[in-house]
Amino acid sequence: MTQKKYKLGVIGLGEGRSIMSAALNSKRWDLQLVCDKNPEICVRRAEEFGFSRWTTEYQDLLDHPDIEVIAIYTPDQLHFTHVCQALEAGKHVICTKPLLPSLEGAGELLEVIGRTGKQVFVGQSSRFFEPMIRQREDYDKGRHGDIQIVESHYITDGRWFLEKDWSRQKGFSWMYGFMIHAVDLVRWYLPGITEVTGFGRTSDSSSKLGLASWDTMRFLLRDGEGRMAQIAGSYTQPSLGQEVEPSIGCVIRGTEGTSRAEYSNMRYHTHFAGEGAVSHSFDYKHFYYFRFEGNTHHAGEYQNYIEYFADCLDAGITPLPDAQEAVHTLALMVAMERSINAGGQLVKVSDIKKEFGLEQRS
Repeated sequence: MTQKKYKLGVIGLGEGRSIMSAALNSKRWDLQLVCDKNPEICVRRAEEFGFSRWTTEYQDLLDHPDIEVIAIYTPDQLHFTHVCQALEAGKHVICTKPLLPSLEGAGELLEVIGRTGKQVFVGQSSRFFEPMIRQREDYDKGRHGDIQIVESHYITDGRWFLEKDWSRQKGFSWMYGFMIHAVDLVRWYLPGITEVTGFGRTSDSSSKLGLASWDTMRFLLRDGEGRMAQIAGSYTQPSLGQEVEPSIGCVIRGTEGTSRAEYSNMRYHTHFAGEGAVSHSFDYKHFYYFRFEGNTHHAGEYQNYIEYFADCLDAGITPLPDAQEAVHTLALMVAMERSINAGGQLVKVSDIKKEFGLEQRS
């Protein structure tokens, strides 16, 4: 059976470098036109990929009669405007995380999505990395038994990131830019998180640049059934290296088994009933996932998720995470922020959603 090939436009060619690679290497997608306000970046991408159809005007993507889906990889504060414009132009949307930099405008965005009837898929790429894919398969098979706790972290020495001019602008957040990966992995397995407590600290590495963003954070969470989660993030201290301390990890502990999926060292560790402890390596897929400059621009995850999105469009089903799920994740992150600001006070996610008028929306 021949599968439909969807026509794609991309805006934002910094991070969008990976989505360009993904689309050009996928049998499910036909890249039509790409956009960045900086023509020098457009020229670089044209030379890198041999793809010369570019523009500096977003309106050209919106007006393009053949484009069915627009992939949005612009700075976070532009997502609301760019997503709404794409929806109003009759396009489906792929948007990099976070969908929004806060809950401001979330209700309005959900209204636009409902009115236009178009799909919005949020590119939480960690879900689509090989070890995480295998872990989810085992979870769906029930191999963990009754889940007791999910532990996730995103720990990396990100001081190099502070060299970027835009990282020092107002609104930059280690939580929304980095830790959201770990938060999403917890919510993937425990979607009913109800309350959170946590602490955060800002190191000299951030404060000397005038940043008030916490760069070390620890949280404990609980869902409505009493299952627990813990989330850790540290971003401005030396790391122990990928083999000792993978930058992203997700551990599921249940009555019948425990598993740990790791990024970016391509490892998945399991201990299920009747098997004993086993370590699985996916090094043979390294080049598929990491195509540029070592372990940067993890284009394989992007290719996995755009092909998943194409499958969802074929079947007429909602891709996950969608905007509803993304808004719930944002509500959880606002609760996490509130807890830090209140010195570790327990904060209920329902209170945040009520405050923003989102009780029935996510």
